Amino acid sequence: MSAPTHTRPHPATRAGADSRLPWWALALPMLAFTALLALILNPSDAHAATGDPALTHLFERAQQLITR
Repeated sequence: MSAPTHTRPHPATRAGADSRLPWWALALPMLAFTALLALILNPSDAHAATGDPALTHLFERAQQLITR
C-alpha cells in the first residue's frame, strides 16, 4: 500500500490572518493588571499582615518615586 497523494489542509492553517481574539481576551488581563497596580500604588487598601520593615521601606520608596 502506498501513502495517499492528496491531503486536506488543517483547520488551523486555513484561518490564517482572519483569526481574531474576543474582546475579553484583552480586557480581563488588563483589568487584573490594573487592579494589582492599584494595590501596589495605594498599599493602604491592601490590608496585609505585618511585613518585613525593609520590604515595606522599599515599597514606600518606590511609591514616592512614582508619584513625583
